[in-house]
Amino acid sequence: MKIMVEQKSLVEIAVEAIVNPANSEGVMGGGVAGAIKKFGGAAIEKEAMAQAPIAVGEAILTKAGKLPCQWVIHAPTMKKPVSGTNPEKVFRAVTAALELAKKKQIKSLAFPGMGAGTGKVAPLEAAKAIIDAILNFGDKKIETIYLVDLNDKMVSAFRKVLEPGA
Repeated sequence: MKIMVEQKSLVEIAVEAIVNPANSEGVMGGGVAGAIKKFGGAAIEKEAMAQAPIAVGEAILTKAGKLPCQWVIHAPTMKKPVSGTNPEKVFRAVTAALELAKKKQIKSLAFPGMGAGTGKVAPLEAAKAIIDAILNFGDKKIETIYLVDLNDKMVSAFRKVLEPGA
């Protein structure tokens, strides 16, 4: 499994699936979810809400609308919209997204800084939780994982955790 870090918008990346750090209700109001809905279309939110509630530690799959990817994996890091989260919930959300990607035979996916936006987790703590979940998963069927964000601090945190000596 190859892990790549890029400073770019999640909605621009051409992978099979992107991961939305969702809430259990499937509401896509602000942050990353809002951008996914804005660029991909409201049908994504409608499809997610039809499958709600989604527990933290579970994930669902929707079509991606107008986005360059095929799928959106919605992995809640919090129960209610903008309710905050913690590194343990981020770890569980990333693990759930990876399990679903494996089940659906998705070979490339992209994660944003899960929990670091509206979830209020510090970028370094979020990066550790995300990367620990990926490294603990260890399934070789997922070929490429992109860690992407527009925020400089989040991108730096991803790099710092992946390359501690750099």
